Amino acid sequence: MAFSHNAPFRADVVGSYLRPAELKQARADFAAGTIDAAALKAVEDRLITELVAKQKAAGLHVITDGEFRRGWWHFDFMWGFNGVDHAAAAHRVAFHDEVTPADTATVTGRINGENHPFVEHFKFVKQFEDENTVARQTMPSPAQTRFVLTGNKAAYPYDEFYASDDELTADIVAAYRQVIADLYAAGCRNVQFDDCTWTRLCDRSVRERLGWSDEDALRLQQENLDVINAVIADQPADLAINTHVCRGNFHSTWLSSGGYAPVAAKLFGEENVNAYYLEFDDDRSGDFAPLAEVSGDKKVVLGLITSKKPELEDADTIKARIEEASKYVPLDRLCLSTQCGFASTEEGNKLTEDQQWAKIALVQSIAKDVWGE
Repeated sequence: MAFSHNAPFRADVVGSYLRPAELKQARADFAAGTIDAAALKAVEDRLITELVAKQKAAGLHVITDGEFRRGWWHFDFMWGFNGVDHAAAAHRVAFHDEVTPADTATVTGRINGENHPFVEHFKFVKQFEDENTVARQTMPSPAQTRFVLTGNKAAYPYDEFYASDDELTADIVAAYRQVIADLYAAGCRNVQFDDCTWTRLCDRSVRERLGWSDEDALRLQQENLDVINAVIADQPADLAINTHVCRGNFHSTWLSSGGYAPVAAKLFGEENVNAYYLEFDDDRSGDFAPLAEVSGDKKVVLGLITSKKPELEDADTIKARIEEASKYVPLDRLCLSTQCGFASTEEGNKLTEDQQWAKIALVQSIAKDVWGE
């Protein structure tokens, strides 16, 4: 039987972990054609099994596959839809001091979510649930998928499949709802939407680079909200759907800066998730004041421990920041986590596995001191 509570947990994680060298080699061998899919899966299965054991040993209540079957946090999920395929990106994404590989997702037919491979991925992790743990399935938010697919329209038109972007959006919503229904039937009760769309709207320099006016930014906020809430609507009461709102996490660098204030009213006030996993690990994150917009009894997971750098934070400093955040959201609705995953892409961030687990141990220790659990 799985743990009786569900996410968020007082000591939590976003969900991706550094890929072992053996896994990276197996993926490279598969890409080169020197091993087949069955051989790759055997390596993935074994290393995910070992990872789950490490998560349990670390005292975490949530287990994931570490995204070990993916190269990207978002594209692999999109590629799993019928009607979406892998393509070369017209432009690489420019992070602070690096650019990403030239991959993207494009529309190649009418989109649906039948037989999505992530359902089988989840079932593999589900078998390891016990009285202390819940299995989590992470995926890019519906807004993220819409942003990627519509953003590629000029380079990869889809007029032969969709008469309008509204029609495309309706199919994205239906595809997500199909995948979530299949996950639920497989026993999933913990879904996490990972989302970089909101934070692009918080960074004026990013908006200017993308040619978005203030009016565009307001329109995009509403479009983000509508597609996400359409997927969440009328989901089972015992299914936790949470979101991680990220500023970009690639090889220890970042995509955007700025506090959450420009999007707080829509994101925190109107997005119908159970909890927000938010980045507050450095000066780019802004202050806690936007948390005053968090509506209802929704919870906030404070990402105060960075996954980008190996140095351990000072526990007393983190506790003081939790106390500061509690001025806006009551302490009993706050939790603590790393600010993002450790490997949003297979390249991973610039720290060792031992340093990764030390970060998680720090989260656990501080959470126990603050909440006694």
